[in-house]
Amino acid sequence: MNAFIQQLPALIGVVIGALGSYVAIVRGERVRFHREREARWEERRLAVYTDYARVLKQTVTLTYRVASHFRNDPHPHPLTPQEAAPMIAEAALARDPAGETLLMLGSPEVVAKARVWVTSVLAMERFLREGRHDPQTWQELLERQREGRQGYYAAVRDDLALPPGHSAAWVLPPVGPV
Repeated sequence: MNAFIQQLPALIGVVIGALGSYVAIVRGERVRFHREREARWEERRLAVYTDYARVLKQTVTLTYRVASHFRNDPHPHPLTPQEAAPMIAEAALARDPAGETLLMLGSPEVVAKARVWVTSVLAMERFLREGRHDPQTWQELLERQREGRQGYYAAVRDDLALPPGHSAAWVLPPVGPV
């Protein structure tokens, strides 16, 4: 019995060391699992954010081209509303599922900024459906759209902890009378 009592502190040390090692391994695995899971979701959110911006930008580009037909925009490749209609419909069809995925996976701030951006794009579409020649109003709509896009990109960068990016504020020549 005396030998057992002499070895008891070493045995307790081994048990405590084994438990400590087990806890450290379990905690490390848990931290690694959470970090990997977060990285996967960040990659997925980036893909969703990028996809939404891409489909919305398709609509924006088409509106530039139709606006050029009405002499509201200097885009070098004008499209008539009839030529653009199927492409705009296709872009709108692509926008709906991208928007639903954004609602499901996006942060509330990004979704709110996406709503501002898409609302400005819808106003551009509405303006063009009216077939108006009003370069000043078109420039105001463009500015709203650019601000909406910039706000969306800033919210995406904040959500994904990315560094600030370019403002995308390009200086374009004014539309002259034709």
